Amino acid sequence: MNTWLLKLGELTLKGGNRKTFESVLKRNLLRMLDRPSATNENAAPPDVQAADKAAPVKARVETRNGRFYVHCDDEYAVEQALSHLMGISGWAKTRGLEKTVEAVMAACIEEGKKLRERGISTFKIEARRTDKSFPLDSWGLRSQCGQAVLDAISGLTVDVHKPGGIIQIEIREKAYVYSNAQKGLGGLPVGTAGRGLLLLSGGIDSPVAGFLMANRGMGIDAVHFHAYPYTSLEARQKVIDLAKIVGDYCLGIRLYIIGFTRVQMRIKERSPLPWSTVLLRMAMMECAEKLALKIKSKCLISGESLSQVASQTVENLSCTQSRIKLPVLRPLIGIGKESIIRKAETIGTYETSIQPYEDCCVLFSPPHPVLRGDVSEANALYESLELGPLIDEALGEGESVRC
Repeated sequence: MNTWLLKLGELTLKGGNRKTFESVLKRNLLRMLDRPSATNENAAPPDVQAADKAAPVKARVETRNGRFYVHCDDEYAVEQALSHLMGISGWAKTRGLEKTVEAVMAACIEEGKKLRERGISTFKIEARRTDKSFPLDSWGLRSQCGQAVLDAISGLTVDVHKPGGIIQIEIREKAYVYSNAQKGLGGLPVGTAGRGLLLLSGGIDSPVAGFLMANRGMGIDAVHFHAYPYTSLEARQKVIDLAKIVGDYCLGIRLYIIGFTRVQMRIKERSPLPWSTVLLRMAMMECAEKLALKIKSKCLISGESLSQVASQTVENLSCTQSRIKLPVLRPLIGIGKESIIRKAETIGTYETSIQPYEDCCVLFSPPHPVLRGDVSEANALYESLELGPLIDEALGEGESVRC
């Protein structure tokens, strides 16, 4: 059976609450191994695609001294889960060895051969010894095992500053040696920071905002506003696909799809054109808050970035949230577009976000929107629209999709 060693990162700072966080992390990992993944299905090799995806993955998870250990035969399933798991700083496939100098040296030589097979020519040894009874300390492990690798494998040299590969040794209840360490997503386990409701458009920003809040431990539900027939069924499916991708990181998302056509038409017919986007955002916030209270979400999450578009000036942000009481979390507020795009590419949402199906905000945008709206004026205009009954109707007719 294969073994993976997981490093916990930020969780080690949690003091008396640490066991609670570790318990949630373990639960999340086991649920991820059991949950079909949209990302996994798209990325799976043909032999995995042809396999019975409903078959349960048999895995055992242990926790010892600041490390998690996963034991499982299904390498693909485990590595897909670990690459989407919030709360770990790193992980590596390894195996438990006998705690002898000879066994550790032999394993280091084996890992050195793997580095050469990958075309790597420089390396260094990193060692950590929590079992102080082991005959070599960390410095001794680095020097003696490094020399053993140099003696056994031609073409490898030591570079302690910029090595092509790192052979890592951990002396714990067993000895662990590996050279294939992967960087984890870090953050906190999903479910340790309450639940939030994400306003999910079909654009680049809001999926990234949802991912970032999940990375801080928040469970995510999402709401999407569409204006059929002005927005297409393809635009609706695009948002469902985005929710599925983000859901791979946060154990699934319940996506609520709200038809907002009547609300938008009322705004278009009765409000000054420059104000239409701000007033639409106010209506969306009011509707999202009503839904959040119904499903017991503690906050709203938005992909707004300061001054990226006209509705996101500080004055207009004040207008759009002026009628609600729940907190609005904006994890992208100080992040530029290029950085947001890079994060979208990393988490796998970018290619879906740029599909050419516009959402309702874009379709109804005025050519010259108000840039610095006054809150009092915004609320006077909003109240004159009498949108409450239309919002309630839209909520009542909404549908939900498990992603």
